[in-house]
Amino acid sequence: MVNSAFTAWCVPCLASNETLQEICRKESLICKCIGINRRNLNNYEVEYLCDRKKEKGKEYFLVKWKGWPESSNTWEPVENLKCPALLKQFYNDLYTYLSKLESGRLKNNLKSVGHSAGDFVVKKAKQRIALKRWEEELNRKKSHDGMLYVENNVDLEEPPRDFFYINDYKTTPGVITLGEAIVGCECTDCFTGTCCPMEAGVVFAYNEHKQIRIPPGRPIYECNSRCKCGPDCPNRVVQKGPPYSLCIFRTDNGRGWGVKTLQKIKKHSFVMEYVGEVITSEEAERRGQQYDNKGITYLFDLDYESDEFTVDAARYGNVSHFVNHSCDPNLQVYNVFIDNLDIRLPRIALFSTRHIKAGEELTFDYQMKGSGDLSSDSIELSPSKNRVRTACKCGTAICRGFL
Repeated sequence: MVNSAFTAWCVPCLASNETLQEICRKESLICKCIGINRRNLNNYEVEYLCDRKKEKGKEYFLVKWKGWPESSNTWEPVENLKCPALLKQFYNDLYTYLSKLESGRLKNNLKSVGHSAGDFVVKKAKQRIALKRWEEELNRKKSHDGMLYVENNVDLEEPPRDFFYINDYKTTPGVITLGEAIVGCECTDCFTGTCCPMEAGVVFAYNEHKQIRIPPGRPIYECNSRCKCGPDCPNRVVQKGPPYSLCIFRTDNGRGWGVKTLQKIKKHSFVMEYVGEVITSEEAERRGQQYDNKGITYLFDLDYESDEFTVDAARYGNVSHFVNHSCDPNLQVYNVFIDNLDIRLPRIALFSTRHIKAGEELTFDYQMKGSGDLSSDSIELSPSKNRVRTACKCGTAICRGFL
């Protein structure tokens, strides 16, 4: 759209490129910006397989063509398909469905895929595409080095519709922060010099390997944007973001989504931050009543010094939004101050409490009673305030029964 001053205005489209490609091909329209030109207008590429049948001893597959509407699906003989990976995926999905049936019916169902099995295969294929798009979106929006992956081998749940990935706190009306750093250190070696933590009257938080060395409940003061030290400074850890590749996966015991690490994590290492909307405690109480009715918990009270602000990661957050609770967790919370020195608004960093194996789920205690004794300065997630208690499903030997 162009206004009278010939200035271009761009409006984001809610439809995906694939949907727009389907419309273009259906209407025989050319649109180079989404990859549809004269040469590929009538191209046919298999997107996924929908169904299978046998006629007169010959095997056929119902094909969904990429960039074409479902009304263009066609039955193709197996010899026409040059996509062994998609064939393998089709049979994997089919067996997943059939495994839920009685074993005596398994053989008969292979002869002709029923409508319910075919529906499942199509839904699984669409889910796989949706999760892949979401994975790509997450990696476009993240600002840290570690990659994010998405996996669902449990059910047909697709990406959450009302969740928006952010990298830093998102302030809301009524939240006014103070204490931006106005000076920084001038150390040539922050590990041994008189650095920001000492100026703040606290202990240097990390060892030479950038692992946490202070007990939970003690604050971390990292070097800020006004410091003269470089990016390799040993006092710049949390601000660099999660260094590990993580996977958001669907749990198989009713806990929804979870997060697992794809790399080994050493003990006392920084893993991720908990970010979300920063709201007032009054707003947190109002939202908390709504969340209790839905059985969800995303409110993180910032009561390091006072109880004025809360972080709500229900709609806006990062990968920590999907980290589950455990009464015996492998992550521990610390309060961190970097550029914003307002003691009412610490950043929330999660550090490993022990060595964590690749493939292991990451968890933290929503009551912040993990390893180590916490001082009264620790922060808590969603304080009780006479709210409904949610049953805990962590399954650990020391499970308290409720979050």
